[in-house]
Amino acid sequence: MSDDERAIRELVQTWLAASQKGDLQTVLGLMTDDVIFMVPGQKPFGKEAFAASSKGLNDVRFEGSSDIIEIKVLDDWAYLRNYLEVTMTPGDGGAPVRRSGYTLTILRKEPDGRWLLARDANLLAPGT
Repeated sequence: MSDDERAIRELVQTWLAASQKGDLQTVLGLMTDDVIFMVPGQKPFGKEAFAASSKGLNDVRFEGSSDIIEIKVLDDWAYLRNYLEVTMTPGDGGAPVRRSGYTLTILRKEPDGRWLLARDANLLAPGT
């Protein structure tokens, strides 16, 4: 495994761990300023909209797992195919919401050597 692939796998694990802790600042630090997210049923959105929607999840407990299927590094760019399973449980005792599915993520290597998420197509759907 190359250093770049190892760093990308670490980014995914850091994202999941920060999400579980509710550490939005760490998650935001893992994406480029010009990041674009694509999810079913919505227009593409950026970092500011991601942050705003995440702040509305303060009372939600997040659990997730990742199964990286493929990483391909192409100079200062890489893509990642991933299978995610997430469960979000409202703090008010509401029923957990489970979603699972595939993502296709494009990452960019910054001049300081860090890999950051630049584009993400998230195909998670309700699951059991």
